[in-house]
Amino acid sequence: MRVIHVEDDAWLSQPEAAQHLGISMARLGLVLACGHLTPAENPAGRAGVTIASVQAEKSWRENATIRAKSTRLFKDTIGFF
Repeated sequence: MRVIHVEDDAWLSQPEAAQHLGISMARLGLVLACGHLTPAENPAGRAGVTIASVQAEKSWRENATIRAKSTRLFKDTIGFF
């Protein structure tokens, strides 16, 4: 997983991202591992994710159909193994 370096105004810590998405930190780790969020470091070197990827994930979660969510779950499960 490639980590990009971004400015503070384009970065969220992992706990903040989990809060924005309404999920636990454990679930955030899975979403991150599956590539649905973009890992990033702020100028201080702290690990987190990009705000843009959190916004995209939140939008996807709000608008995706049950079929899309099921397909994503299937692909993520296969990819995990």
